[in-house]
Amino acid sequence: MATVVAGVGGVGLGRAKLHSLNPNRPSQFFGKKLKLRPSFEPNPHGKSGPLVVHATGGELMGLVHNLFVGVGVGLPCTVMECGDIIYRSTLPRSNGITLTVPGVILALGTVSYLWATPGVAPGFWDMFVLAFVERLFRPTYRKDDFVLGKKLGEGAFGVVYRVSLAKNPASKKEGDLVLKKATEYGAVEIWMNERVRRACSSSCADFLYGFLENSSKKGAGYWLLWRFEGEATLSDLMLSKDFPYNVEAMILGEVQALPKGLGRENRIIQTIMRQLLFALDGLHTTGIVHRDIKPQNIIFSEAGSRTFKIIDLGAATDLRVGINYIPKEFLLDPRYAAPEQYIMSTQTPSAPSAPVATALSPVLWQMNLPDRFDIYSTGLIFLQMAFPSLRSDSNLIQFNRQLKRCGYDLVSWRKTVEPRASSELRRGFELLDLDGGIGWELLTSMVRYKARQRTSAKAALAHPYFGREGLLALSFMQSLRLQLFRATQQDYSEAASWVIRLMAKSGTKQDGGFTEAQLQELREIEPKKKASPQRNALASALRLQRKFMRTINESMDELNQRRKSLWWSRWIPREE
Repeated sequence: MATVVAGVGGVGLGRAKLHSLNPNRPSQFFGKKLKLRPSFEPNPHGKSGPLVVHATGGELMGLVHNLFVGVGVGLPCTVMECGDIIYRSTLPRSNGITLTVPGVILALGTVSYLWATPGVAPGFWDMFVLAFVERLFRPTYRKDDFVLGKKLGEGAFGVVYRVSLAKNPASKKEGDLVLKKATEYGAVEIWMNERVRRACSSSCADFLYGFLENSSKKGAGYWLLWRFEGEATLSDLMLSKDFPYNVEAMILGEVQALPKGLGRENRIIQTIMRQLLFALDGLHTTGIVHRDIKPQNIIFSEAGSRTFKIIDLGAATDLRVGINYIPKEFLLDPRYAAPEQYIMSTQTPSAPSAPVATALSPVLWQMNLPDRFDIYSTGLIFLQMAFPSLRSDSNLIQFNRQLKRCGYDLVSWRKTVEPRASSELRRGFELLDLDGGIGWELLTSMVRYKARQRTSAKAALAHPYFGREGLLALSFMQSLRLQLFRATQQDYSEAASWVIRLMAKSGTKQDGGFTEAQLQELREIEPKKKASPQRNALASALRLQRKFMRTINESMDELNQRRKSLWWSRWIPREE
């Protein structure tokens, strides 16, 4: 028994007696009316008669816990007579976050999805944070701030000048800036260059500013400003008879102490391909597909990093939010375009609002692998560097026709042309066959008919073709990923040819082939022209479903094109 001094109802101080009949017995207060039995005992500290409460069911702390913790507040339930029983959980109280295997898997999956190519989380950070902060602190320009100099080029979509600032003319005669007056796709190019500058500035030329000019005479026009980095494109350098030796000192910093030959040329081409693939990997990681990779759009940065960079993003598409992407339209150069022509399926609807498109972009990217379009074009550039005869437009067009007849299979093309190849072609094959043919292996993994069977820029950089010189040290995990890629993306054409030869082989059963009579029976088998009514009904239903979905997609594409075609143009500054 325990006693405590308590004041009850203003009567006075006294002692409360707690009679514990059975300490191991559970509390009797749950769901029962509290019974108070007054008892007056002498109080040595006062004269007034105290009120003593006799209760059973445990010690004092157990009583307080049962009343105010176990039953909630306790007092309302102690006067209940409805017979309800209140249960207290016996589970231990958690003082922190409980880690479970399903929870960890879900958290890792969510994080992986948010950072998967083209990147949901980086996309929101770039659009709503970095872009806003950048506009607060970057300098602004107007067309009157420039003094035009030499015209560097002119095309269907704009004119490019080398310019200087009017207020602070450069010491150089022709200036240190490049200005482009875009007649079409200027808004797209401004958006792409700003995205590249924030995400992967080393992939493309150093972009400074872009704005929209409103003129009453000539109408609206877009102006784009870059820092001048050089005039020499990869096309200009490749057309030289001295290629690749004419770029050796430019990209390696020195002339190699080696005699002219295949080994020396191979190292130069390796360096060019590595720089080009690094630039492409930067674009693809941030969700941009260039769609017009060719030597004319690759410039050497003389005044900057002294590497090859990608230019002319007018045909590029930002698949993170769907800018400059229409499923049934394409912008390409037929000389370097991949066989599929479209970067994604034509059944893909136009991009919805920016947040929704960004959230769904990893799914569409993995379904279509649009970056493989640029990989095919890069593979053709690799071919041109290895085979001098393919550097002219006419020979490249003829090669594309030959490759198409061979089913876009480089191995078949090589078997066709190598027996009667010229000395230049044989020299190109010898260059690619160095070090066990790793150059030819990389080339065939880039130039394939199916986009899903082509390597990515990141996987190509992990190829042993670049590891021999230490240009890209392969870690253990990179080696495992490369082996997995080879195992899953290998070409099974040789195995298929072997099976066909085995089937067509005449002989006995021990030889494992078919006889001529068996092959003739296989040829004469005709498909059934008549099908069951159930099959015909199912086929009709499927055709109707496809037609319905195609009509819905076309309608949605038209509405989205009218309503959201240039929603992002408000990010482009306008000249006041």
